[in-house]
Amino acid sequence: MLMSDILFQAGKAIKMQPLRAALIVLAMSIGVASVNILTALGDSARNYVVNEFESLGTHLIIILPGRSETTGGHPPIFGETPRDLTLDDATALFRSRHIAAIAPIVVGSAPVSTAGLERETNILGSTQALLRVRHLTLEQGRFLPESDVEQEIPVCVIGQTIREQLFPQQQAVGQWLRINDRRFRVIGVLAKEGQSIGVAFDEIVIVPVASAMALFDSHSLFRILIEAHSQPAMYKAVDEVRAIIKLRHEGEDDITVITQDSVVNTFDKILNALTLTVVSIAAVSLSVAGVLVMNVMLVSVSQRTAEIGLLKALGATQSQLRRLFLSEAALLCLAGALFGSLIGQLGLWFLQWMYPEFPLSLPTWAWLAGLTVSLVTGLIFGVLPAHKAAKLDPVAALSRR
Repeated sequence: MLMSDILFQAGKAIKMQPLRAALIVLAMSIGVASVNILTALGDSARNYVVNEFESLGTHLIIILPGRSETTGGHPPIFGETPRDLTLDDATALFRSRHIAAIAPIVVGSAPVSTAGLERETNILGSTQALLRVRHLTLEQGRFLPESDVEQEIPVCVIGQTIREQLFPQQQAVGQWLRINDRRFRVIGVLAKEGQSIGVAFDEIVIVPVASAMALFDSHSLFRILIEAHSQPAMYKAVDEVRAIIKLRHEGEDDITVITQDSVVNTFDKILNALTLTVVSIAAVSLSVAGVLVMNVMLVSVSQRTAEIGLLKALGATQSQLRRLFLSEAALLCLAGALFGSLIGQLGLWFLQWMYPEFPLSLPTWAWLAGLTVSLVTGLIFGVLPAHKAAKLDPVAALSRR
């Protein structure tokens, strides 16, 4: 028997038992569709998180007060608070030649009002460098002016939502905005930014860092954002930042330094592990489909003993019979995989329609892996029925015993 004859016989056997073939195709398609959808969800979530962190800036370093590590033993009775980060600390970091820009950050919440309209919102204090470090864009006006970081200037930049709610039907740039008991002139409006790692820039008001400190009666910084000149410079800057702050804080290494790529790599590893775990769980359905393939094929062998006996009587060898039944199982599983891929794609289109802000896509490697695994599953679970068919005695098979 030639390979073309084997495939022809396998196709003919599939057509003779449409219900059996439909059951195998349905079981395999459910497994493949599950794997494809869950793989797409996991991989898309990973890409989304990684892109969000990469959008924070280029070669970004974040400095927070206090150490992230913890030590064993009982906590101190009176507690210990980390030393504050100050504007002098931020200014001192310019000693490092690997740093391109520094944006000190102060964050607080306060009521903002104008012309009888009022709402509570987040106030962010920083400098002109924030525009570069965070890759912000302006729709109207200009950003905070370059000036001494300790100079209080009554100007602000607002987000899109603030503009729409407090300055409806009018030009926002040039208007006065009251924050607590202080007045600030709006000099710029941010372009629509949306959510960025928990920060809603559309609902924020940005003021000079010294003005923010005066608003909240604070002399400490929430954190310091740094942009390094390059990727290699970022790692060198981290060491120099620690050395500078340690020197200023009486020899205490009491800050946490986070680099952008370390955060991205950590989330990438976590989400990759979660994706593999979820896909492994979904792959169980492929195993169930494989068991169904084996059971149905065993029933098929028992129903086709006369056909098998005739083929052996005509000279078909055991290896040819094995290939015949393995080809039949492979064709059924491949059809199930293709149908499952279609169902999975329809499912992804539906999810994309339900959640348009979350990009969904199935990697090509995942689609090819689904087809390959389903085909291999069919071959593995088709071995026993094929072996049983090949071992049948032709005389007993022709007499249907």
